[in-house]
Amino acid sequence: MSNTADLILLNGKVTTLDRTNPQAEAVAVKDGRILFTGSGADAMRLAGAATKTIDLGGRRVIPGLIDSHMHIIRGGLNYNMELRWDGVRSLADAMEMLKRQVAITPAPQWVRVVGGFTEHQFAEKRLPTLEEINAVAPDTPVFILHLYDRALLNGAALRAVGYTKDTPNPPAGEIVRDAAGNPTGLLVAKPNATILYATLAKGPKLPPEYQKNSTRHFMREVNRLGVTSVIDAGGGFQNYPDDYQIIEELHREGNLTVRIAYNLFTQKPKGELADFSGWAKTVKPGQGDDLYRHNGAGEMLVYSAADFEDFQVARPDLPGSMEGDLEPVVRLLAEIRWPFRLHATYDETIARALDVFEKVNADVPLKGLNWFFDHAETITDRNIDRIAALGGGIAVQHRMAYQGEYFVERYGARAAERTPPIRRMLDAGVPVGAGTDATRVASYNPWVSLSWLVTGRTLGGLGLYPPANCLDRESALRLWTEANTWFSTEGEKKGQVKAGQLADLAVLSDDYFSVPDDRIQDITSVLTLLGGVPVHGEGDFRPLAPDLPPAMPDWSPVRSFGGYQKRADGGERKYAFAAACGCAKACGVHGHAHASAWGSSLPVGDVRGFFGALGCACWAF
Repeated sequence: MSNTADLILLNGKVTTLDRTNPQAEAVAVKDGRILFTGSGADAMRLAGAATKTIDLGGRRVIPGLIDSHMHIIRGGLNYNMELRWDGVRSLADAMEMLKRQVAITPAPQWVRVVGGFTEHQFAEKRLPTLEEINAVAPDTPVFILHLYDRALLNGAALRAVGYTKDTPNPPAGEIVRDAAGNPTGLLVAKPNATILYATLAKGPKLPPEYQKNSTRHFMREVNRLGVTSVIDAGGGFQNYPDDYQIIEELHREGNLTVRIAYNLFTQKPKGELADFSGWAKTVKPGQGDDLYRHNGAGEMLVYSAADFEDFQVARPDLPGSMEGDLEPVVRLLAEIRWPFRLHATYDETIARALDVFEKVNADVPLKGLNWFFDHAETITDRNIDRIAALGGGIAVQHRMAYQGEYFVERYGARAAERTPPIRRMLDAGVPVGAGTDATRVASYNPWVSLSWLVTGRTLGGLGLYPPANCLDRESALRLWTEANTWFSTEGEKKGQVKAGQLADLAVLSDDYFSVPDDRIQDITSVLTLLGGVPVHGEGDFRPLAPDLPPAMPDWSPVRSFGGYQKRADGGERKYAFAAACGCAKACGVHGHAHASAWGSSLPVGDVRGFFGALGCACWAF
């Protein structure tokens, strides 16, 4: 077989994560896999007449990022309908985005802000009031989901979903009412998010052709951030196989730009065992290919084991039936050798689940199944060791970057220092991987997670963790690459820049290993390769990636705003400082010019919040 490369990347700073060859300046690719990593001169010896070369201009290259817990299938179906406040740094900017979107959204469509943000990221440190939302949207339904603790609906949305004075509170949720008993528009999870899910599900859906377009745009958005693989954790109101038709059609058409390993999430309380028994007859773990494959069960195994992470309320006690519900499901999965994952925020949940797992393990060994817990924010050392003894793993997400302030307020700063205790997990030999839990709680941006892992800080700037529970940058990157292959049973297939592995690579906008800590979250990818094929490019690399068709429908928020909102860069901060020093000309003239140039991305939150705090009216454009 010829060793002539199809593609050679030159003049890069390549972090391979291969301990036998940790750094390189060139990568050669053949047939979608890495052929060689090393010096540019040696790589060019593999060039032939048809070999393409790309000069990386000294940029940092890393393995394509792998998200071990994301809801990309469900998120893709809805992405084009959603106004994303991910990354917006002031409520004023968020409300301006909302106002602009309301103006172009036709009836009977809604404007939806569905997760990915926290009030703590805003300069104002608060959510909009219902009065503010109704003022900018008197007639268009607006639904705003904040984490999994509440949703804000304007009057038009209340009318659309039919909530009135006579509507009873659903189980485990509250429709907040005024003194006369009428719904105000605030929905509160007490203690689980079913009321939030169910209300959102009442909104219009995109037709199938638009859902395909939406999924392609969402995949390209995560490609823009350097993500090349995702383990999809299923989700509420994501039924198999009905809601998988779009992603499977895109796979058949060759239009997937993210590798997806999907878990199946039960949708029927008290019918969970029947769900998994039925699915086991039609699909098996590993079924599929390197782009789209089945990964097992979860994150919901049984509804009685779900402990939603709303730290603004007390920890919910799970029902006494939990163990009896969980055991037959886990026993079935062990017997048919299905890997599984289980959502568990609190140590109390983990302890009770481990009682079940240990009981099953006595009859049917769990080792080798690559089973794991998701989240595990308050797990104790004892339960970490129990997981290690059973051969399990833990997938962690950066939910505390969005909710850490609430946790500290309820449980104290000392308790927050181990939420979760990642270093202790690693020291115990437990497989640990990182992800986002996007899109309805935290954002899908992996660099926010990497920043959280390294700095221990929330998006609001609160320091949660002592140095002992933070990771160095290479260790954090490993949790986002090679470590995550354990969770999809794809070890040695990807996650490193190493000969024989899939050629999934990200060329970074800034050097992850040298930027200041507070700028890690601003990194993007300027060139993303999936199997050696460009799936995203910016700047000089833009012509290498194929164009997408415009986002559908024509009123889609994606057309106006895109996805994750960029923060002001250093030059813009210098400009803001100059304006703050009293330069009326800069504020009155150049300020408007800058705002116009920044356009729809609206990366002015830091600036506007700063001027607002100073009372500088000339920035109130």
